[in-house]
Amino acid sequence: MSLLTVGTMAYDALETPFGKTDRILGGAATYIALSASYHVDKSNVVSVVGADFEQQHLDLLSGKGVDLEGVQIIPDGKTFFWKGKYHTDMNSRDTLDTQLNVLETFNPIVPEGFKDCKYLMLGNLMPSIQQKVLDQLPTRPKLVVLDTMNFWMDHFWDDLMVALKGVDVLTINDEEARQLSEEYSLVKAAQKIMTMGPKYLIIKKGEHGALLFHEIKYSVLLRFLWLRFLILQALVIRLQEDS
Repeated sequence: MSLLTVGTMAYDALETPFGKTDRILGGAATYIALSASYHVDKSNVVSVVGADFEQQHLDLLSGKGVDLEGVQIIPDGKTFFWKGKYHTDMNSRDTLDTQLNVLETFNPIVPEGFKDCKYLMLGNLMPSIQQKVLDQLPTRPKLVVLDTMNFWMDHFWDDLMVALKGVDVLTINDEEARQLSEEYSLVKAAQKIMTMGPKYLIIKKGEHGALLFHEIKYSVLLRFLWLRFLILQALVIRLQEDS
């Protein structure tokens, strides 16, 4: 089973109520590829970095069996950088700084050995780049998943609408779902988003799990948390009765 991941390999600066870092390894492709390396036979990456991308981080990926043939290293460029501030719920966040750097002129080239992938993960990056990768594959993968964020919605809306038409699954968080659909209700948001192309929609809700939508049906992927809530609620009622 082969997976092709296209996305950012980046550096992030993060601020949360619990800590702060000025420079940490980031990027959608980085962590998707690392995670997938435990579950697939071939984990391949198409991305771009600058000369400032540290060798130890390339070694981290290759050491897990990730094939980096599709990663372009621009000698006189700087790696994509994102700075954000997360709030107490660790789900909503504010973008403080985005430096596209080498990503701004990135022309993805899919190596011949990657083009037979069964699964394609279009990680969080410019929608036009996501579409370029899909256009290079001679045979459509069995499953195409796309991730995006509010930054691309704000600046590359038309390109995003084109990319969404060719995917099976879209993954976004609840804030992004509301922005994309202009609907507050997540059920209504999902119904509207799925008319844009995706057959399935995953709406991430931070510590509350996620929602999976298909057509007009949806499944709450937090049954354990819900069961725990019901048990606690029953205990509270019982304690009130006993008192």
